[in-house]
Amino acid sequence: MQTTFTIQTHGQGLYEFTGDAARWLRGGHPSGDGLLTLFIRHTSASLVIQENADPEVQTDLAEFFHRLVPPSTDPAMSYLTHTYEGPDDMPAHIKAALLPTHLSIPVINGQLVLGTWQGIYLFEHRNAPHNRQVVAYLSLP
Repeated sequence: MQTTFTIQTHGQGLYEFTGDAARWLRGGHPSGDGLLTLFIRHTSASLVIQENADPEVQTDLAEFFHRLVPPSTDPAMSYLTHTYEGPDDMPAHIKAALLPTHLSIPVINGQLVLGTWQGIYLFEHRNAPHNRQVVAYLSLP
């Protein structure tokens, strides 16, 4: 069983889509067990499982990665050569290389086996809005 989620972003940050994944599982295989694999089809965004209770966590993560890998206009990034797509492009590729582009989540009785405070996020690394595609595949035993 598979599908593709399209997630609209409006700039850098974390975008939760746990509910979309859970609804898709309930609609297609409501009582089964398996392994959900999520894969993002882009090189300038990532996937992460992170706390979904306090939005300050997402704000702090985004700020940390912005400080870790600043825009190419920052003097510390003067070594970059891939700069013609904008000052956020190559830093976005670096962030995507540091973070996961796929996730595996157990599914038991049709439910995602996530911790109490865990959510599934697309981590957008570009400034401009994008329609990001995440492919979901449920493997059944």
